[in-house]
Amino acid sequence: QLPDGGLQLTLYQYKTCPFCSKVRAFLDYHGLPYEIVEVNPIMRKEIKFSAYRKVPILLANAGSPLQLNDSSVIISAIKTYLISKRKSLEEIVSFYPPMKSVSEKGKETLEYGNKYWLMLDEKETKRIYPVKEVRVEEMKWRKWADDWLVHLISPNVYRTPREALASFDYIVREGKFGTMEGFFAKYMGALAMFIISKRLKKRHNLQDNVRQDLYEAVNEWVKAVGKHRLFMGGSQPNLADLAVYGVLRVMEGLEAFDDMMVNTKIQPWYQRMEKVVQKNEF
Repeated sequence: QLPDGGLQLTLYQYKTCPFCSKVRAFLDYHGLPYEIVEVNPIMRKEIKFSAYRKVPILLANAGSPLQLNDSSVIISAIKTYLISKRKSLEEIVSFYPPMKSVSEKGKETLEYGNKYWLMLDEKETKRIYPVKEVRVEEMKWRKWADDWLVHLISPNVYRTPREALASFDYIVREGKFGTMEGFFAKYMGALAMFIISKRLKKRHNLQDNVRQDLYEAVNEWVKAVGKHRLFMGGSQPNLADLAVYGVLRVMEGLEAFDDMMVNTKIQPWYQRMEKVVQKNEF
């Protein structure tokens, strides 16, 4: 339940971005109303107000306006706010400090501390995580979704020139593009992403047939959930369930998604997720 005064939310996103899809899955499952601003991926003028130039960005107003960056920070901060009535959203967000670091190639990157933690007191923690292992498991698989699963999406949906074109047809249809912009984005984007997907394949040490990595990853997830639970969270999804579902959902309607459904054991869990997320959707 929302604290008094409610929560006004605006999500700046690309519809086909897996990190944005994760946030939408979380907000929908929790029945939180939010407005969507679809960002033009070329000009990005919709987020010109922000020094942080990636999506998703969530503007949240719970008495005072706040900008939340990074999908996992957004999810952890809002979940903490829903559970902990004592803390203001502003205070909660301060627990996830941005930290600048420089990669091996000299590129400056921004990371957020504690992003898989919910900032709860002892009593709240016991209520949400009756045993320590439950929290550890949830954090482990949320991190896995960000660090591994998400990197399998592009190499799979842009695997061949034909698949790349089909993916960009979907991106242009669902995204925010002008007519000419959309035409060039579809054909030039498909070619560029087909080439980039080969580089990503090499960077993440994927197999020649990238489908195999996707199949192995989702079967690993299904095995972790196990046969005796509906979800990793038990009878209801936890934050790891929502993260994995959000990432995989961006492939819906594409060949990679259909192949995954046929060649792995993910379908029963995925359909259960679909049902509970849609049921709670505002």
